[in-house]
Amino acid sequence: MSDALNAIGGEDGLRRLINRFYDRMETDDEAFPLHRLHFRGHGLEHIRQAQFEFMSGFLGGRAYYRERFGHMNLRELHEHIPVRTEDADLWLKTFDAALDDCGMTGEVVDRFRATLRRAAHMLVNDVPDWRLESDETARINRGID
Repeated sequence: MSDALNAIGGEDGLRRLINRFYDRMETDDEAFPLHRLHFRGHGLEHIRQAQFEFMSGFLGGRAYYRERFGHMNLRELHEHIPVRTEDADLWLKTFDAALDDCGMTGEVVDRFRATLRRAAHMLVNDVPDWRLESDETARINRGID
């Protein structure tokens, strides 16, 4: 197991962190746009497990995600999802809060945060944003201009 994974408490610490992150996504009104991005996918329960598997390998631990899916290409994983700068920033803010909630601090965690920032902003794209279309449809259906 790598130093990075050890620094957050190994797989148990990682699972606690991932669960806290998705708990926040489900309960924090500010994080709702992130939660909403998962409405067209497999749902958050599936994503919790996939995120744990991905992050384990990302932090130098067992690469469960690669074992299951054959790759860990972050861009490929998100190529169908509309990711705007504000989505990346909100993801980072929510993940930072989960790290804080779990009491995860220190030099390794700071490097982890910096790496996540680069990765999140690398995912910003111009995929058509279905959220805008569904917002417009909802406004029309409610008679709001």
